[in-house]
Amino acid sequence: MKKIEAIIKPFKLDDVKDALHEVGVQGLTVTEAKGFGRQKGHTELYRGAEYVVDFLPKLKIEVVIGDDQIQAVTEAIESAAKTGRIGDGKIFVTDVVEAIRIRTGERGTNAL
Repeated sequence: MKKIEAIIKPFKLDDVKDALHEVGVQGLTVTEAKGFGRQKGHTELYRGAEYVVDFLPKLKIEVVIGDDQIQAVTEAIESAAKTGRIGDGKIFVTDVVEAIRIRTGERGTNAL
């Protein structure tokens, strides 16, 4: 099993959710996050005063899948979240040792 974490722009959530549904992902977790990468924020003007916005709003999507779905899921996220502009985000893939469904006690890929 693998855990895929994707950091995306907030307005791309619906596109990514739909793309994941099309490749067979049944559940996901979304967390609001703030961060910056190469774009390092930007400056804004508020009531005549200029200030720096260091942390930009992002969303973190987490999905746990079987090993056979890695390529389809990462490609779906990448194509749906891509705008071609700086700050599109990142995708991280990590190993999951165990998954347990609390309600039924199912383990492994059956718990997904």
